Amino acid sequence: MTLPSPLPPSPGAEPVPARYTVAVRALCEFTAKAGDLDLRFTPSPTALEGMLGHQTVATRRGAAYQAEVSLTGEHGALTVRGRADGYDPILNQLEEVKTYRGDLDAMPENHRQLHWAQVKVYGWLLCQQRQLREVTLALVYFNVATERETLIRQHVSRDELHAFFVHQCDLFLHWAGQELAHSGARNQALTDLGFPHEAFRTGQRVLAESVYKAVSTGRCLMAQAPTGIGKTLGTLFPLLKAMPVRGLDKVLFLTAKTPGRQLALDALATLGRHAPGLPLRVLEMVARDKACEHPDKACHGDSCPLAQGFYDRLPAARQAAVQQPWLSQAGVREVALAHQVCPYYLSQELARWADAVIADYNYWFDLNAMLFGLAQLNQWQVAVLVDEAHNMVDRSRQMYSASLDQQALAEVISEAPEPVKKALQRLNRQWSALNKAQSHPYQAHAQLPGKWLASLTGCITTLGDYFNEHPQQVHAAALQGLYLEMIGFTRIAELFDEHFIFDVLVRDIGRQRSRSRLSLRNVVPARFIGPRLNAARSTVLFSATLTPQRFYTDLLGLPGTTVWIDVESPFHHEQLQVNIVSRISTRYTHRQASLAPIVALMAEQYQTRPGNYLAFFSSFDYLQQVLELMRITYPEVPVWSQSRGMSEAERQGFLERFTPTSQGIGFAVLGGAFGEGIDLPGARLIGAFIATLGLAQLNPVNEQFKQRMAGLFGDGYDYTYLYPGIQKVVQAAGRVIRTQDDRGVVMLIDDRFAEPKVQRLFPSWWRLH
Repeated sequence: MTLPSPLPPSPGAEPVPARYTVAVRALCEFTAKAGDLDLRFTPSPTALEGMLGHQTVATRRGAAYQAEVSLTGEHGALTVRGRADGYDPILNQLEEVKTYRGDLDAMPENHRQLHWAQVKVYGWLLCQQRQLREVTLALVYFNVATERETLIRQHVSRDELHAFFVHQCDLFLHWAGQELAHSGARNQALTDLGFPHEAFRTGQRVLAESVYKAVSTGRCLMAQAPTGIGKTLGTLFPLLKAMPVRGLDKVLFLTAKTPGRQLALDALATLGRHAPGLPLRVLEMVARDKACEHPDKACHGDSCPLAQGFYDRLPAARQAAVQQPWLSQAGVREVALAHQVCPYYLSQELARWADAVIADYNYWFDLNAMLFGLAQLNQWQVAVLVDEAHNMVDRSRQMYSASLDQQALAEVISEAPEPVKKALQRLNRQWSALNKAQSHPYQAHAQLPGKWLASLTGCITTLGDYFNEHPQQVHAAALQGLYLEMIGFTRIAELFDEHFIFDVLVRDIGRQRSRSRLSLRNVVPARFIGPRLNAARSTVLFSATLTPQRFYTDLLGLPGTTVWIDVESPFHHEQLQVNIVSRISTRYTHRQASLAPIVALMAEQYQTRPGNYLAFFSSFDYLQQVLELMRITYPEVPVWSQSRGMSEAERQGFLERFTPTSQGIGFAVLGGAFGEGIDLPGARLIGAFIATLGLAQLNPVNEQFKQRMAGLFGDGYDYTYLYPGIQKVVQAAGRVIRTQDDRGVVMLIDDRFAEPKVQRLFPSWWRLH
């Protein structure tokens, strides 16, 4: 039964024009790339070095020189646009600037071919725009190490450039026509698409309507929505409905963990079953190590058969892929292997042509996020869904943090080649001087160490030059790994301000020697995340635990126009008995005294109501102590346990113990793999014991975070310990009630759970006992 859309298009909305717009770079990458996929390690300039290189070239030109020249042209149904790096009207010279390191002669020919294609397209657009009869085209290769320019020029007539432009456009036009037909059919189908169920669940309709309003008004939405209302479908459906009305190019569904990707795929599959033949291209993107078919081979044509001739076989693979819209990891792999191309890099190409992309957070929010970069380059209209958004603070901090360990440096010095050994030794001496100057093993510093940083930069330059000259050195693996870590550290160091902590941890290694680890820890990622939220047409962040609002506003840089909603729960307090066990303290100093009472409590509840339970603890050590005592005291109670570093198969085995007919207690660590994102409805899980507030460990690093939070926001303890901890507790408790038919119990074990300040962070539908 197809229901009329509950979210009709807004009156007066303009239809998407029947033209296809493509960026110059995207056009040329489509038409002019050929040969092997070649990702052999070659040091390249950082983003900052590239930007400074372009600026240096521009400042060396005359006063009439025009940088960043905006150009647009048309051919048939195709609009081509972009920004040329620079034009000198006196010399009538159009320049494309490329920064590089090392030996220019080592640059692959197919790269040079692509660069010429770009500058030629820009050349025609310039001739057309300014009515030029001819123009000098120049590729300017700028060495960021020596600041030397190499110019390669061609004098080309207007007619030659026009012919080249037309040829590139004609190569693309068939594809563009196909894409226009696809988007037209997709938009019509989405306009007609009805909700796949007969009715919305409690709260689901409010969520869906709020999402639709957010994308309609171009605003950010934070939605606290309880587990069990169908958040995934309730957010995807309204954004898909908005695609034809708001001219969206893509919907991105971003997840923190693998189970979130599967939930999104399941929701989209539900829509597909409801509307058979729905022409919606769905792409799942996975990490490189999970997609690689030949992990023992390097990513270039001389080593991997799927890299050899990759760009020659890509057009056929791309064409085949878009004919089957369901491009899950398995779907991409099937197409890739049929055409003998790399699945991982095929998926990166398909991201340009997919309608709904399911990927990890880092694809949009990371410093070098691929989807964000493509959206900026192609000026896509994108709506972004951030699943389980309570994870965003920690994940964002990780994206903008870096560390270096002196031990890794020491291990490569002895076997390092002579041309780089001196630079490595200089850095090591500066590092040792830092260690000697430190008064305590752990210390945070207000400033970065200038001399050490200068040695690090010099070391990076020396290593980069060496790798360019000796790309095939057999001893390079460890050295290359360290080199990449060094680059990552300097990139974060360029961002350093009061929202970071720089600390040094010194270790004594004997014989009056020491080694240290230097860390740049991002505390407040708002400066980086806020602009990414604004870059989308609308960003919707949703989770069952987004309390309190100010915590996320402050740390994620939410726009001032952000809308907040707290969606009504479909559950009633009669379904979940929440007991505060305040007679037991789980504080570290009380751990030993807590073991026997916790075991007795768990056994009593299990004997009163046998079934499946989860028991959460603050650490593996605490878990193990309770588990051992449970086995000794109550051997008749079945128990199983999470262990450190479980594989995916082991995690699945843990969950498979929870069946509708089984009984027992699974032991897990709060905040780990089983604290969120798992679904055990009905008799598979009837209760949870949570023997911790989930507070972060009390250590010097967290105390530094607390001090910084206190200085910035005034609530150092709450921001560092309380809010993240209770968030984990509520997530873990949320495993118990998954449907409106479920009944269960949650035991919150600690006297601090009785504090009003803590209880204000609990879901409003809970009734405490």
